[in-house]
Amino acid sequence: MRADARRNRARILSAAEEVFAERGADASTEEVARRAGVAIGTIFRHFPTKQDLLRDIMKDQLRQLLEDADTLSAAGADGSALFTFFEHVVEQSARKKLVVDLLAQGGTDIDVAASVRLLHGNVEQLLARARRAGTVRADVGSDELTALLSVACRSALAGGWSDDLRQRAVAIILRGMRPGIDQ
Repeated sequence: MRADARRNRARILSAAEEVFAERGADASTEEVARRAGVAIGTIFRHFPTKQDLLRDIMKDQLRQLLEDADTLSAAGADGSALFTFFEHVVEQSARKKLVVDLLAQGGTDIDVAASVRLLHGNVEQLLARARRAGTVRADVGSDELTALLSVACRSALAGGWSDDLRQRAVAIILRGMRPGIDQ
């Protein structure tokens, strides 16, 4: 893909994420084109349908989470990166709920557990660092961590949690993963 095409694609995805978050399911691809500063034909060359655009937003978000995990893992020698990443992933799930809802309306279901499994290797690295730093309980393994992350993300996506409840629930989950809790 040419450099200008890559730039256009990135602008379209960024604009689409904003437009769908602001306007919901009624958002038009024309509005996305205006916001991205491209012609509507450019959008359709990259994304033949609105569903294709939404799916690629989700793929980009997952790619970004993988990059975030790598960055945190490289910088988080003190073991805090695992907890920061957990909070970040749940927060992103809550903020991206609208995109997931729109995908579901079009008959495309997002498998939260499958998405979290893609993060498994990155999560294992963060967990290993947290173990070495002594910031996570010895009995918390990657399976337990993945299960907790899946449940928290699924709840955030379901929309039943207010921002305050989500923050409190995640804090309780993270506190339970720290040493000093009865094992």
